Amino acid sequence: MEQAEVDDLRDIRAWGDVYSESLEQSGIESVKQEMAAHHGKLEPEGVYLALSGGGGDGAFGAGILCGWTAAGTRPQFKVVTGISTGALIAPFAFLGPEYDARLKEAYTAISDKDIYTVPSKVKLLLNLGRIESVASTEPLAKLLERLIDEKMFQAIAASGHPDALKLFRQILRASASIPVAFNPVYIKVKAAGQEYDEMHVDGGVMAEVMLYENAINFFTARKKLGSLMPTRPRKLYLIRNAQISPEYESLKPKIGAIGSRAIASLTKSQGMGDLYRIYVLTQRDEIDYNLAFIPIDFHPKRVSEFDTNYMNQEFDLAYNLARSGYKWSKYPPGFEPANSQPASGRQVQP
Repeated sequence: MEQAEVDDLRDIRAWGDVYSESLEQSGIESVKQEMAAHHGKLEPEGVYLALSGGGGDGAFGAGILCGWTAAGTRPQFKVVTGISTGALIAPFAFLGPEYDARLKEAYTAISDKDIYTVPSKVKLLLNLGRIESVASTEPLAKLLERLIDEKMFQAIAASGHPDALKLFRQILRASASIPVAFNPVYIKVKAAGQEYDEMHVDGGVMAEVMLYENAINFFTARKKLGSLMPTRPRKLYLIRNAQISPEYESLKPKIGAIGSRAIASLTKSQGMGDLYRIYVLTQRDEIDYNLAFIPIDFHPKRVSEFDTNYMNQEFDLAYNLARSGYKWSKYPPGFEPANSQPASGRQVQP
């Protein structure tokens, strides 16, 4: 498994739970490139952005970014990560305000038919033992071909490989491939002289949002850079494309409804844990933590996952919040630092 690589495209991925020398080296090279572009200096801050999963609720993250541009305070991001719908937003966020119009289009001008197709119930039942998913994301593949064009890709990629754009689109499509619901994406790899079809699905299986986990070690990076290692402050903006509080739902006593609700509840709980995990990481590495999430009082009627009307309302809400100066949370939900004062004004004792 560790040997598997995309043919002629070595060192382009890393496992998030183990140290990656190649990913760390990419980070080091980016620092050197930044200094070269600014006559030996760096930007005052190193700013990171982490985008969570959330399906159609990615309209929230898209709205925050576009409204942030309108406010005139949006920074240039050094690192952008994304899970699921966050991975679809990430390239636009990384490239900056020039791509805001395309980002807005991706979350306000689409519907379910632009993401997936579902065969008839009869066809599903007849092929139940042979199919790999309930729905096909072929429409999403076509949408990605339109949104991620050659010009945009060249602004991100560095390999120059003729198949790089195809692979990039495959990865974005895989990022939204929820197991069972949507078909997996197969990517050709080679290992020990053999060719394999490597199956990829939605990153939400592992986490709802991530930063750099264990793949990068700032201590070793600092040693490699030596005197070039920047001492500037670092800041993380984390956008959770979901509501963080429990949401009531009346269910019919059916296996499908119960199963779907159980998965949704697990995802919400996992997402909450991710916010705390990343907070611990930022405290260790002295990174300023800033969190945004969908307001608890946002409850318009939603008829499907990619309901165009719902996504437009959500985009507008987030856009207006960011344009007027969004108040980012400095801690994970429900967390209070030990030295904070409770409502009574008395100091909490250990």
